[in-house]
Amino acid sequence: HAINTMARNCHGMFNNMESPIEEEPVVRLAEKARPIQIVLAHEDDHKFELDTEALEKLLLQEDVRDLNVVVVSVTGAFRKGKSFLLDFMLRYMLNQSDSWVGGDDDPLTGFSWRGGCERETTGIQVWSQVFVVNKPDGSKVAVLLVDTQGAFDSQSTIKDCATVFALSTMTSSVQVYNLSQNIQEDDLQHLQLFTEYGRLALEEIYLKPFQSLMFLIRDWSYPYEHNYGLEGGNRFLEKRLQVKQNQHEELQTVRKHIHSCFSNIGCFLLPHPGLKVATNPMFDGRLKDIDGDFKEALGNLVPLLLAPENLVEKEIGGAKVTCRDLVEYFKAYIKIYQGEELPHPKSMLQATAEANNLTAVAGAKDMYSKSMEMVCGGDKPYIAPADLERCHEEVKECSLRQFRSVKKMGGEDFCKKYQEQLEGELDEAYSNFHKHNEGKNIFYAARTPATLFVVMFATYIVSGLTGFIGMNTIAMLANLVMGVALMMLCMWAYVKYSGEFRDVGTIIDLLAETLWEQVGDFMLKIEVWISELEYCKCFYLGRVTLQNSSLSPLSDVDSLTSDSRFLVAL
Repeated sequence: HAINTMARNCHGMFNNMESPIEEEPVVRLAEKARPIQIVLAHEDDHKFELDTEALEKLLLQEDVRDLNVVVVSVTGAFRKGKSFLLDFMLRYMLNQSDSWVGGDDDPLTGFSWRGGCERETTGIQVWSQVFVVNKPDGSKVAVLLVDTQGAFDSQSTIKDCATVFALSTMTSSVQVYNLSQNIQEDDLQHLQLFTEYGRLALEEIYLKPFQSLMFLIRDWSYPYEHNYGLEGGNRFLEKRLQVKQNQHEELQTVRKHIHSCFSNIGCFLLPHPGLKVATNPMFDGRLKDIDGDFKEALGNLVPLLLAPENLVEKEIGGAKVTCRDLVEYFKAYIKIYQGEELPHPKSMLQATAEANNLTAVAGAKDMYSKSMEMVCGGDKPYIAPADLERCHEEVKECSLRQFRSVKKMGGEDFCKKYQEQLEGELDEAYSNFHKHNEGKNIFYAARTPATLFVVMFATYIVSGLTGFIGMNTIAMLANLVMGVALMMLCMWAYVKYSGEFRDVGTIIDLLAETLWEQVGDFMLKIEVWISELEYCKCFYLGRVTLQNSSLSPLSDVDSLTSDSRFLVAL
């Protein structure tokens, strides 16, 4: 509705326009005016960097920094004429008269553009002149023209394309989505992906986070179905974005998502500029080489976007944004995309391959869980740890064979990563089964109360003995330890009975297990020491038997411990 209103406002001005007026010289661009790179694209590591100094120098000028800003951005696939279109917008901003389009022999200058198949623009560029425009209501606004890196070239990843599109959409008040010939389903899917990537970066999700979206269909070849211009474009767009009951759920979701992201959506159909434009490598933008239909449609499109009465001021969260504010928003948004907080968008093949492999992982893991449940599930008795480990290895190998047997996308190296993930998850599942099995062991279950009871008994004996011989301090300390152990035993019993304070019960179990292991290690060391002592006795006895025939091999071995020679040998 808003865009239709804009069309009616500028209809009178260009109703009779079929071709440019006489060859009047277009207003020349100021020598210092040029495109400024504000977002730099680093091809080596696919990172984006904001040129803060250049942006502040442009938007913090005294005459514009406190004005509400209008940001018109053009985005879309590479080599589709985005910069070419922006240069005509520059002509309009420099000469807002009936003859703004210029003379037939005036070359097109401004944003860098050229014919060919290789990309021209990288990152995000803005025009170095901020245009101050008086609106019909008497207010002044600052107009900023933005050119963006083309999507889907041979040097950009999906993340690169999504980042550029999201940044330009988040910071613009009017986003012109430049498409060729038609709106295809993949164009809508890419729009859904890119806008969702932008919406993820917003701290607050508003009902409709972005403002105006204009589908610009270049080289429209079906004027007999839908006329060139805004009216035909809106009728075409209404059909293309219509949600039907018989549509697949995926197609409905895409259309609902697009409607939920933008406050205003429109479409403009632009004819082909002519064969001279498309095939002449020396074409420099002169109007004499451009078809009349294109010039007429262009004369309607540019004022539709940039006429004072049609300007859309940038808003975020319902509040108007000034040039000064826009600098801060750029800084905040670029910082988000430089970090790792957001998920990386993926190509359709990569996303499908991931889903395919994750499905295979889930199937293999499910098989492992069911097989192990049959061995040591909740209703199964305790099984020896060695037998459980053997079953784990057998079932794990079967699960890995099942994973490898499933046909998967992505190639061997890609699938290997998911096989390693599966192995890690199976080992983790085995650890849980092992703990569950140990819980069925009656001796394991009784370890905590047995340990606490032994502590109480030992401290009771120590308390009695030390109290009897007058060592009252040690007796009091033993009584304290005995009391703490008794309290822990009572608390443990309550936790096991009621199921409450489970964290406390876990801590008591850990303390008892640690004490059990420490005492066990100490007893093992004593046993080893005694064994070594017995070995040394026998070794010394053998040597003495050989060297001293007077010593009988049947002599009492224990008597040797008092022999100094034995102590030396030991």
